[in-house]
Amino acid sequence: MDGAPPIRRPWMLIAAALVLLSMLAYVLVGAYLPSRQRMAGLEIELKDLYQKEAELQTQLAQALQKSTMLQQQVGALAAERDALLRRTRELEQELRKRGGRRR
Repeated sequence: MDGAPPIRRPWMLIAAALVLLSMLAYVLVGAYLPSRQRMAGLEIELKDLYQKEAELQTQLAQALQKSTMLQQQVGALAAERDALLRRTRELEQELRKRGGRRR
């Protein structure tokens, strides 16, 4: 074993491994973590948007309910107006008939 040649280290392979390791560290720290933080921020924003949508859906349902109620009231008032108009015309005709008899 004394006469064995010294073991050469593959410096090129070691350098390539170090470059690969540094690239992996850059990808993990420099790209993955910020994108993960961005994703967490987007999830929070999405949650807020869903909450806002739910509030808007509630407001829409209330507005539709109010609109339906107002339409019913308008219909009832229109029917009442028509009935009063008919009654007024009937009374006017009756008044004309009575007024014509008195002359």
